[in-house]
Amino acid sequence: MNKHSHKSAYIVMTLVIIWLVLPLLATIIYSLFEDWTGIIPKGFTLANYESIFTNEDFLTSMYQTVLICIIPIFITVLIMLLALFVVTVYFPKIEKYVQILCMIPYTIQGIILSVSILILYANSESFFGNRMVMLLGAYCIIILPYIYNGIRNGMRAINMNMLLEAAEMLGESKIKAFFKVIVPNIISGITVSSLLAVSLLFGDYVIIRNLSSTDVNNMQQFLYQTMKRSSTEASAVFVVIMLITFLIAAIVLTIQSRSSSEKLKETGK
Repeated sequence: MNKHSHKSAYIVMTLVIIWLVLPLLATIIYSLFEDWTGIIPKGFTLANYESIFTNEDFLTSMYQTVLICIIPIFITVLIMLLALFVVTVYFPKIEKYVQILCMIPYTIQGIILSVSILILYANSESFFGNRMVMLLGAYCIIILPYIYNGIRNGMRAINMNMLLEAAEMLGESKIKAFFKVIVPNIISGITVSSLLAVSLLFGDYVIIRNLSSTDVNNMQQFLYQTMKRSSTEASAVFVVIMLITFLIAAIVLTIQSRSSSEKLKETGK
């Protein structure tokens, strides 16, 4: 590729980045001013951010949003790791059927899923009749395709059977070898799929509104209520939501990069 092609590629990428970042920058600017009905915004203020960070409902919704994101992701990752271990090692012929089942949630709309769960379990006195259990179960379902693809793609990038056989020759059982050898080698796929799941769950409004009790509230519901009061304050809430998702992504990626660096150092030794 010649220099002219390199410059063209950089120009195109720069324009794409500007196009994607511009709405976020406009939202940030709008949240920092009292009025923006003309060409130039007027009345710089931090009152919108002060208002939401001193609002107990916002802090509660932020905590609950993070909590109801982490739990279903952890459950789904663990279940998919065990399921794909069994399928890959013992029943490779049924892998295509597992893939079909895991892809089904792509076609299910949130309103359909939540209403179906309510019809099945709302009047049940069992463990599954609990609203929080129904909500976490629904979240496990909608993030299933993302977690499956991340883990399966990671497994396909390595020679899983050969690594398991080598670990068995050293005296490890298959299940221990899977978690000690295979899982660390596919952690990047798990990380990427988990971050996709976080972004999906952070943006949910329909499912939690239908399934949760009045005691459970996420940031999207708080954002909807704020939009009724003030558009500038709603913009501030949106900016905070974006910053939290970026922060979670940065923390996860930093932890992953540090663990990868430590493994490289140990390998070098």
